[in-house]
Amino acid sequence: MFRRLRWFIGLNQRSSSPAWSAKRLPDAKLPPHPPMLETVQEIAIYIHRFHNLDLFQQGWYQIKISMRWEDSEYTSPGTPARVVQYEAPELASDDVRGVWRIDDTDNSFSTQPFRIRYARQDVLLSIMISFNLSLGQYEGTSTPAVILKFELMYAPILENGSGLQASLDACPAAVHEFRIPPKALLGLHSYCPVHFDAFHAALVDISVHITLLKAGFHTTPAKVPSDRCIVENVAGENYDGFNQGLGQVDSVNSKQVMLVKALLAARDILLEELQKLCEAMDQTIDLTDFSSKLDDMNFFRSLQHADIGSEGAEGSRQGEAQNGIEKANSIVDVQSDRLLHSLSMDDLSNYFHSLGNQILHLWNTFLQFHRVNKTKILEFLCHAWGNDRRAEWSIWMVYSKVEMPHHYINSGVDDSSYHGARAKVSILRKLTDDPAQTAAMRAELHRRSIAQMRINNRSIQDMHIFGDPSCIPIILVERVAHAPLRTTSGNSYFSQMDQKDIPSLPTGSGRKASNKLTSASPQQNGRILKIVVFVHGFQGHHLDLRLVRNQWLLIDPKVECLMSEVNEDKTSGNFREMGLRLAQEVISFVKKKMDKVSRSGGLRNVKLSFVGHSIGNVIIRTALTESIMEPYLRYLYTYISISGPHLGYLYSSNSLFNSGLWLLKKLKGTECIHQLTFTDDPDLQNTFFYKLCKQKTLEDFRNIILLSSPQDGYVPYHSARIELCQASSWDYSKKGKVFLEMLNDCLDQIRAPSCEHRVFMRCDVNFNTSSHGRNLNTIIGRAAHIEFLETDIFARFIMWSFPELFR
Repeated sequence: MFRRLRWFIGLNQRSSSPAWSAKRLPDAKLPPHPPMLETVQEIAIYIHRFHNLDLFQQGWYQIKISMRWEDSEYTSPGTPARVVQYEAPELASDDVRGVWRIDDTDNSFSTQPFRIRYARQDVLLSIMISFNLSLGQYEGTSTPAVILKFELMYAPILENGSGLQASLDACPAAVHEFRIPPKALLGLHSYCPVHFDAFHAALVDISVHITLLKAGFHTTPAKVPSDRCIVENVAGENYDGFNQGLGQVDSVNSKQVMLVKALLAARDILLEELQKLCEAMDQTIDLTDFSSKLDDMNFFRSLQHADIGSEGAEGSRQGEAQNGIEKANSIVDVQSDRLLHSLSMDDLSNYFHSLGNQILHLWNTFLQFHRVNKTKILEFLCHAWGNDRRAEWSIWMVYSKVEMPHHYINSGVDDSSYHGARAKVSILRKLTDDPAQTAAMRAELHRRSIAQMRINNRSIQDMHIFGDPSCIPIILVERVAHAPLRTTSGNSYFSQMDQKDIPSLPTGSGRKASNKLTSASPQQNGRILKIVVFVHGFQGHHLDLRLVRNQWLLIDPKVECLMSEVNEDKTSGNFREMGLRLAQEVISFVKKKMDKVSRSGGLRNVKLSFVGHSIGNVIIRTALTESIMEPYLRYLYTYISISGPHLGYLYSSNSLFNSGLWLLKKLKGTECIHQLTFTDDPDLQNTFFYKLCKQKTLEDFRNIILLSSPQDGYVPYHSARIELCQASSWDYSKKGKVFLEMLNDCLDQIRAPSCEHRVFMRCDVNFNTSSHGRNLNTIIGRAAHIEFLETDIFARFIMWSFPELFR
């Protein structure tokens, strides 16, 4: 190559005083360039099944897949290269129409149309589609990202025959895009769940498998441009007017070295991932023949020995070859630029082809292995995906840990035996701080830092989240450490002991004693029945919490969900009546499910969880006080309160909302509003909420999660979080004492000893309300209160970050 360059640009010794002249040459063909190496991305997408979570419409559905480069300069789209149908869909003949197809106009792939008849229906697709994306010649590792697009096509159930496909092609019902970052294009095996959107709640189980393959090489003759100028001196020495010859060939060589290094990395990743999958599947793949060809240093030795034996080799070339042999005899990084640049173009091409053949062999081996173990591989990748999401989604979550107060929380007034110098320490926050404002400012600062963050990893990025990261809700997670029963003194004996040193305390409760006896008696072999009850808020609908329910079903598909309907259109009445109706509905549902499981193979245990929104949480706690619920309290597992007024509206700072409550009481006589605002009895200690806090409604739950939002003006911030209110801290009246007593009663239930460790968390959800603008909803705080029902990203973050609380 060096001799060709010297011949091309005429590198001879110049005279000391050359006379220069210029002349224009006609078009002429130059000697051909060295071979140009090319690579291609192969992205294989395995579509396992379509699971209907909550599609509102029956009909025909189809999944359409396409991909493109993120950078607009890379105009070539991904083209479907091959399709493998693993198994025929397990559907009746009238539930499937046609076959999969490839559209050459937009280079897309579409599955066969399938019919959805009912909720939680599975459609097994079992098909692998591979797309090829050409990088073009001379492209190295500096490639753009790839956008993977999934479209959900829909046609009414009335469509049939020839008109079905035309109706499906009309317009997608939902679109979900993913971004494959450049780092992942060298090799990746990842689970990629497609959820589409809130109005099309479906799950498509998909795994994505990526590798880099060789595409071949070719030589391209270089044509001299018509305006090329040759500079000639008196000695007859010719020089290119722009002297581009050497620089151009060097540039080509550098990019080709980058391609070889990319193939090296792709091979190592593919081999490592294949070995990892084999270990996870507890299987082996015979790679004996492949391993014998895997020694890169032996390959380098053969190249260098061939160079030494070649005739006409120059002394400098021999020195380079000898240096290469010395490197090969020691521990050398094969990907070293210096070592790769020492090869001739022919040797580099041979090494390129050798690596390409190795990767192709590994890739075909993986595809065969995947076909046999598709379900196990999907489960393994799904588990890894769940673990990785906890780390990835922590970008939008801020964690902290606080201690549960060991003593009686009181005001700052020294007028009782509970007050004093130590009592003032019991106040959790400075009285000059507004907790809601502090939380909002903290979230806004974190949101600004995310806007400046450069997210660069190998994971496939969900564009519903990564499309505009600064618009995603910020969640401040406050995990409260478990504490024993509180004392009336700030200098608690237990506060000076480690948790492991605290002696076990007798419960003194007949219910607790019976719970221990019951929990020891269930069958060891049998199913654990998991039930979640969802309760809507004021004037709500039984499907208000469907997005949270869907996320729970994604984590645990076997859970049984009850969307409470008994209080729909009846939320203006008395809480006691609403609680009794809910208790009866829950008992009926639990009994039916328990009987069904018992008949089908035995019941080992029951986990009963509750999720409430707004006053739905008050209805839940009221239901738990009913005597008919007594036998079921031992089954209580997880409690999620979404903006629930656990301490009522005794201290509400939202004047506009308070005016609305006053109108409801005066004009409509809404009984539950009287109970919420403590006007249902002249004596505060005879009010509904005061008595509710005295009853043990929280202490049987193993996990308690309180969701609040400082932007929510409908529910007082402190009431949703069950914590001290700033206004009550210096309220010397009976109202302040009643509030503090209610607060301590609730915290006593949470810190009460239980047979297992209890998890207690407060989660502040800070929505991006900039898109709402400034209107009445945002002014009175309704926008954030309703946002809990209209988005599921906050639930996805919390649930996948703490999956053990929801399984």
